[in-house]
Amino acid sequence: MDMDKISKVHFIGIGGIGMSACAKLMKVLKKEVTGSDVYPSEITEELEKMGVKIFRGHSFEQVPDDVDLVIYSSAVPEDNEERKKARELRVTELSYFEFLGVYSRDKFTIAVSGTHGKSTTTAMLGKILVDAGLDPTVIVGSKLKSFEHGNFRFGKSKYLVVEACEYKANFLHLDPNILIITNIEAEHLDYYKSLEDVVAAFQRLADKLPQDGTLVYNADDLASVEMIEPRTETLSYSLEKEATFEAKNVKQEPGKQCFDVLKDGEGYLAEVNLAVPGKFNIYNALSAISAADRLGAKPEDIKKSIQG
Repeated sequence: MDMDKISKVHFIGIGGIGMSACAKLMKVLKKEVTGSDVYPSEITEELEKMGVKIFRGHSFEQVPDDVDLVIYSSAVPEDNEERKKARELRVTELSYFEFLGVYSRDKFTIAVSGTHGKSTTTAMLGKILVDAGLDPTVIVGSKLKSFEHGNFRFGKSKYLVVEACEYKANFLHLDPNILIITNIEAEHLDYYKSLEDVVAAFQRLADKLPQDGTLVYNADDLASVEMIEPRTETLSYSLEKEATFEAKNVKQEPGKQCFDVLKDGEGYLAEVNLAVPGKFNIYNALSAISAADRLGAKPEDIKKSIQG
């Protein structure tokens, strides 16, 4: 899809955290954006302030007759009136993740996947890359104070950092250059049949990495270690065993936790102060550190960003 030929975009279910990020992206790219959602929210109010025309509820006539692209939330059924209008107009109709897949084709994509920790890791990595001067575009499932648009940050470089959701295997629309897997557990069993079925979906995503791609995984996560079969470069991280990146000398202190980071068994970062509690956040930080290092961020920039 040639984005230069797209001038008008309509979003169905625009109030979702991911959909709103894509709507903001389209506004930054100077597209005319409209959208609909069942309920008004802080998100839709923010979009209206950016110049997005928001409709409450869904109806056939709300889709502009001259629209070029319609993007819909995965929660919107096929028989939705606005999706029917898109088909009648014979315009391109994409789900949220289908759109991300199309948009990311011209980018160097870092996909952050996993059962837990996706949003935090995406936010950490996005911030590190910004602070390191790599100027990424970031689409994240939470709001960051350091990003002007909260859940979205537009960058002029080739780098795209995106949260990749495993629900209904939606992340398979992406073609990542770097794939982070934070952990794998038996979730979304309304769609998947078992843990093995979940792991198979992650494996299919890992199989999409190019030959020069990189898989970043948690060496302390049994499902990732035993079931993922990487076919490209791998970077592992751990608190408990030997890995590419290891957290050592972990100390819990009031309002923060402190740890050292080793790379290939050698000193890399000393006394990293993380201002959020929980062992899981050390894992999130290690995954972001691993990917940032792979992208050429300097250790001192990584440490400063993690602590900032």
